[in-house]
Order: sequence, then structure tokens, then C-alpha cells
Amino acid sequence: MYKNHERALEALARRGRRRSLTALSGIDFSSNDYLGLAGSRELKEAARSAIQRDVSIGSGGSRLLRGNHREHEALESEAAAFFGAESALFFGGGFIANLAIFSTLPQRGDLVVHDALIHASVHDGMRMGKAERAEAKHNDAQSFEDAITDWRASGGTGTPWIAVETLYSMDGDCAPLDDLAAIARRHDAVLVLDEAHATGVLGPMGRGLGAHLEGHANVIALHTCGKALGAMGALVTGPRVLCDFLINRSRPFIYATAPSPLVAAIVRAALLICRFDNARREKLAALVAITRAQLAETCGLTSSATHIQPVIVGSDDRATRLAAAMQARGFDIRAVRPPTVPEGTARLRLSLTLNVDEVLVSSMVAALAEELKRLDT
Repeated sequence: MYKNHERALEALARRGRRRSLTALSGIDFSSNDYLGLAGSRELKEAARSAIQRDVSIGSGGSRLLRGNHREHEALESEAAAFFGAESALFFGGGFIANLAIFSTLPQRGDLVVHDALIHASVHDGMRMGKAERAEAKHNDAQSFEDAITDWRASGGTGTPWIAVETLYSMDGDCAPLDDLAAIARRHDAVLVLDEAHATGVLGPMGRGLGAHLEGHANVIALHTCGKALGAMGALVTGPRVLCDFLINRSRPFIYATAPSPLVAAIVRAALLICRFDNARREKLAALVAITRAQLAETCGLTSSATHIQPVIVGSDDRATRLAAAMQARGFDIRAVRPPTVPEGTARLRLSLTLNVDEVLVSSMVAALAEELKRLDT
């Protein structure tokens, strides 16, 4: 009955691309828990406090039925104020939020121009939607403008939507936001910013790299809550009319059980930490600077300027062997292979979090240097 599935899995295994789940072990250089909040005393206390005030664990239904809880509404109100947007809407996760945005908001006759490295959830949302789509070269503002100009010249009359990640999760590089915002203004376009890996870490109070653009009538942002914020879920922020449209037309919102009210309460606490505790961000920034210097000096690697550090080794086999060697030495570092990254760019993705310190970073870099040399012998 499942011969086709078995053959597909065997083909993945032959190419070194079959995925499997592994138990949690080793020193954390792979999670997205950038501020170390996931297991923090502060968020555990927020959970205890919420339970003591009788906040429900489950929502019991969709938001449009009986699943709309006061904690959802409180979070959305506080998030809109924190991020400087007119409105916010809470989803169960970043993937479903992107699915909702791009399957619902761009209309037939519109155009979505997306970065070549945009997340898979955006691609799935665009496939479900009705708008035309065009790919722009990675972080090339002119490529975005050319795509819109060509579309207008060919008769496009709708609204252009520009879709980017502010910080790219596999390369650690940042989008040219001011240039893209200028293009959006010139072409009466909507700018959609996926702040998943920047929220909590970058920008004033951790509001993201696009914080200075939020509140503009043509800007929507996605802030995930399961990375630096240490919980789960995602917040879509932007004009009230678009959040209302999602409530009324978005199938991923309408037909999904509402996120846990308890989690909403925990996210509220995480946002307060971001607002008032800059020390975590400063500590992470210092760790990034130390890591970059050591990767350059010890490994001869040119690194990104952020908490995401790719070590590109080329082939799938080299990446998996290097990752296995580092794991054997006690460091939880994972290989990332196509199709998650382009062909020929398999890599290790080093994620810097406050779950490690300078001593552990130095040990990891020293081990990496040794294993890189061994890989080439």
C-alpha cells in the first residue's frame, strides 16, 4: 500500500537527505531560544501566575466560536502598542500566520514579489492565494522594483505586495528595509516583514529591524513567539482593516482551534521582559562579537553580523559528517541541506543563544576548527 512512500524515503536516504527526530542532547548551538527565555524563571513564574488566576490551558474552540479568551485580547492589545501597530492578531505559529497572510490578503489581480530565500510558509500561502507572484534576487532592492515595473508594463493594475524576512534564518543577513520601504511608497505597495528571527533581539526594545516602519498604513509584520520570546505562536501586526479581514476571510484563522490562553499570558510576560530588560540583548550582542572574532581567527571564517552564523561547506555529505563530528564532541549543531538551502550550500547553522557563554563558545570554535581540518584530510 505504501510502496511509493517507502521508495521516496529510500531515495532521500541515498542522497543523505532523509530526516529523522533525535533526542535532545548536547550544548545548545541549534535552537532559536536566542534570549534563553524558554526555560527561564521569569516565564515559568508567568505560567504559574496565570494558572493561579484561573487562565485556561486550552481554548476549547476557534476564536469565532467559544475560543476567544480575554488573554488573547489582552495580548493583542499589548502587542499592538508594543510594536507600534494599529492592530495585532494572535496565531498558533509563524507557519500558519504566513499561510494566513499570503493566502488571504493579496487579491486576484495583485502581485506578490518575494525574496528568493523567503520561508517555505510564504510559498505555501502564495500557492493557496489568488495573486500573481514573482521572485526577486536575494536582498536586491532593484530586483524588487524591476519586478513591479515589469508587471505594471505588462498590464498589472492591482496592488503589489513585497514579502521579505528582515533577518534570514539560514544566512544571518538582513534585508535592505529602507530601500524596500521607499520602493513600496513609490509603487503604492504593501510591505510584509517577517521578523521571526529578529523579534526580541534586534531593534529598540527588541521590536525588530522594521520597528521604525511599523504603524505605516502599508506595512504588515509577523512576530513569532516561539523563538526569542521563548513561548509559541505568532503575532501579525498592521492596519486594523487587514487584521479584521483575516478574522473574516482567513481559513487558517477561522477553522483553527484558538491558541492556548495560557501561552498568550506567557507571551505577554515575554513582551514585558523585552520592553524593560535590555541586558539580555546586550549580553547576546557581546556573545555575537566574541564568536565572530573567534571564527575569523581560529577557523578563517567570515561570519554574519547577527546571532545566526552559517558555516557553508558545500555538499550534503560534508555537512552531515561535520555535524555528526561536532555532536560527538557534545555540541548540538545541526546540518542544513537542500531544499532548505540552495543546492551546493549545505551548511552548519550555528545559533547563538544565552543558553551558552563565552567559555562554551570558545570550546565550540576550537572543536570546529579541528573538525574542519579533519574534514579536508
